[in-house]
Amino acid sequence: MFILGLTGSIGMGKSTAANMFRRLSIPVHDADATVHQLIGKNGAAVDAIAADFPKVVVNGVVDRKKLGDEVFGNAQKLTQLEAILHPLVRRKMHQFIDRYARQRRKLVVLDIPLLFETRGDRYCDGVLVVSCPEFLQRQRVLARKGMTETKYRSILMKQTPDAEKRALADFVLKSNQGKRNSYLKIKQLVGVLSSGDINRRAFSPHLSLVCQNQI
Repeated sequence: MFILGLTGSIGMGKSTAANMFRRLSIPVHDADATVHQLIGKNGAAVDAIAADFPKVVVNGVVDRKKLGDEVFGNAQKLTQLEAILHPLVRRKMHQFIDRYARQRRKLVVLDIPLLFETRGDRYCDGVLVVSCPEFLQRQRVLARKGMTETKYRSILMKQTPDAEKRALADFVLKSNQGKRNSYLKIKQLVGVLSSGDINRRAFSPHLSLVCQNQI
């Protein structure tokens, strides 16, 4: 089974790409959705968060806005929160991988926003980075409800720069060339990675359409 890591900085189009993999019937593990589950009603992280951040838990559920306000701009508290969440998210990820390995699936996708930042790439056989020009990224992000320039800049500071991500990637998808183009490129990549002809971390030169760091 080929494990493909999917990542990209905020506003680059990673979530859209993840949905395209789902349309192609590829199992996708969504790290963000896992976090939401962990901090929701009866979530596995609620008690630990309540112990460290008692003001953010209301009726057994983590108030995400209150939690965000508490850790925003506070590196120590953010580290505390990550120490709670990251091991639980990794456990869910490994359960996902094991489930589909038992089903003998050829390809699965790990959708992890902070893939390189959390060293999640060590669990992957290859990494696809979704990217677009900075002006378009900024336009997309600032159009989101509740987003401000200050918050946007703060988020970027916590993320590995796009250029570095592209340099580390095995595949790069340019999301500014239209959704149809992105879908066709992802479909092509799925076909190659599902074929079983690719050795882990050793992409053959004849796969020139997808293996020259850009698809």
